[in-house]
Amino acid sequence: MFDLIRRLVLRVARLPVDPSPPAGAPGSVKIFRAARSYFKLRLARWFFAQIGAIIGIVISLWFLDQLDESVAGFREIAAENAPAQYATADETPPGQQKQINAKKHHKDINDLARKIARWPDWTLHLIHLAEYGAIALFILQLPVTLAAVRLEYEQHWYIVTDRSLRIRTGLFSLQESTMSFANLQQVEVHQGPLQRLLGIADVRVQSAGGGGDAKHKKTGQDSLHRAVFHGVANAGEIRDLILARLKQFREAGLGDPDDTSPPTQDASTLAAAQELLAEVRALRNSLL
Repeated sequence: MFDLIRRLVLRVARLPVDPSPPAGAPGSVKIFRAARSYFKLRLARWFFAQIGAIIGIVISLWFLDQLDESVAGFREIAAENAPAQYATADETPPGQQKQINAKKHHKDINDLARKIARWPDWTLHLIHLAEYGAIALFILQLPVTLAAVRLEYEQHWYIVTDRSLRIRTGLFSLQESTMSFANLQQVEVHQGPLQRLLGIADVRVQSAGGGGDAKHKKTGQDSLHRAVFHGVANAGEIRDLILARLKQFREAGLGDPDDTSPPTQDASTLAAAQELLAEVRALRNSLL
């Protein structure tokens, strides 16, 4: 069942099964995924959200039950045009008893019931129909949203090469960030209390952007672009790998992989090459 939903969602969203690696040597590609505990955390959030929805449904059903009773009481009071004859003086008239029962409910329920009692009978049935429709939608969304939680977890891809890194997350709203080590400025590990309990953490990577937003332009500061390795179990390993490759990248003096401008030539080097070429030609002519 889940495999069928996965294929359907991937086809509708037109998502590639695996992301392509960023710029770098093929042998340097390292792929990381979110930890299983991260999926359990997302699953727990989904579970408590459904529990909250169930509590809301139970409260709404109780409210409708109280509303039905109050509306029935007000309608019976309105239908009694003349007092009835009673066997004893201590017997309470039916209309008065209904009014007493109606007053036992919350004031807001009574105010709403008093208004609905003047409306046609089908309006109250329509309210019940809407409530039952909401319950049906809640039941139908359970397998869909559960599958979405699983698919969203599977779409967390973290790829590191010797020159750049790429992070892909999201399901229906795909987000893919690529950072070159030429602009990378900061790598840090963040771990909250719940993450510490589950043994996972986030690796946050920041790089300086070329354009910058309006706020940073006014202050003259660089605009930092952030990418996050969400919920990984080996955060320290990923951080150390990025820092080590960043060090190698800078020591090698490699440029930005997107920079395709031709290298500049030194004037003295060019002159020496031309002089050497002239000597080789003269030697060749003397030998002929």
